[in-house]
Amino acid sequence: MIPVALLVAGLAALGGAALVLRSFGPGYRIGRLLATTVAVSVADAASLARAGSADYVRIDGRIDGDDEFEDEHHRPLVFRRRRLEVRRSGDWQTLDDAREAVRFGIRDGLEAVDVDSDALGPGLVVIPREAVGTAADVPDRIPDDLPPSTPTRLRIEQVSSVEHAIVLGVPVLAEVRITAGRGRPLVLTTLELPEAMRLLGGGRRARPAIASALLVGGLALVLFGAGWALLGGIR
Repeated sequence: MIPVALLVAGLAALGGAALVLRSFGPGYRIGRLLATTVAVSVADAASLARAGSADYVRIDGRIDGDDEFEDEHHRPLVFRRRRLEVRRSGDWQTLDDAREAVRFGIRDGLEAVDVDSDALGPGLVVIPREAVGTAADVPDRIPDDLPPSTPTRLRIEQVSSVEHAIVLGVPVLAEVRITAGRGRPLVLTTLELPEAMRLLGGGRRARPAIASALLVGGLALVLFGAGWALLGGIR
């Protein structure tokens, strides 16, 4: 009975870990891809594209853009996304998603790979700027059926040409461009990996720590219970 109880407890802990990880939404998958995707040089990514490979890879380098545009602080930008969101049923829902972008890529020395900015969705991992208010603050941009007290926020995410970036995707031959592929999103972050992981986790350390503890504890209980049952069967 004891091995069975250990196995049940271990499986319950693993199930709890899975539930905690799912609570991160798309951020969990993006974080896992950032942590596990194989890194190649920009030159190797270009070679993969020319060879017709469909490998999903990570490249690192300096952002290089054409015809940058400036924000209000005169920073040269290659991409900006402005999303107006309202909070309904406990979730933020997008009402308007406006983008500005110029052609840009990742450069390392003389080699460069274009980034398919049209494919950037939840894979854009940068520190957002937010303005929070209510529907009454933007009545001309909110549906008439929403109460004036409905929480709203404007999120601005942007990428500057003075930054370095990590990009995950599939290199393709269109003047060598990296884009989404193999069922995985295009990911771009201008943050170091630890900072990107914290941002994807909502800035909270408790939930990742709980998930890790449940995973480790669950695996230990399952292995211990299985080993106990096996040794009992041998005897």
